[in-house]
Amino acid sequence: MSSLTVSTQVAASVEQTFEVFTDIGKASDRIPTITSIKVMSDGPFGEGTRWRETRMMFKKEATEEMWVTGFEPPNRYTVEANSHGMLYQTLFEFTPESGGTRVRWTFNGTPQTLVTKVTAPILGLMFNGMMKKCLKGDLEALRDACEGLNAGESAAP
Repeated sequence: MSSLTVSTQVAASVEQTFEVFTDIGKASDRIPTITSIKVMSDGPFGEGTRWRETRMMFKKEATEEMWVTGFEPPNRYTVEANSHGMLYQTLFEFTPESGGTRVRWTFNGTPQTLVTKVTAPILGLMFNGMMKKCLKGDLEALRDACEGLNAGESAAP
């Protein structure tokens, strides 16, 4: 499966943007396709944080367990998940730009089983467009949450 990258400009500081993106407990309030989040680890967000996320994906509900494998606040963090024979890696990067923050989100899927190694090229062609649309929707929702907080709106409950 190929790598997908989406990016956006956020009218908020790098620190504030990083804080919103890493506030997993509020993700279901901020991203419309996420129906629930269950944080499975104690302590603040960082390397080793684990959670179970349920969302609507391709018109079906899907639940995945995810964990943080890299953490360099406020510049970047990496999340991984294993699902259906694939290892998914997601890198979030935050860079100061034009008085705000440039967020770059890179998503990779690496086949782990014989079946996924054989089918990944075909499925990748079919799903890349849909996945990019999903990533862009999540990114826009988080951008809007950052900008709403920056404009003085209260944080979601």
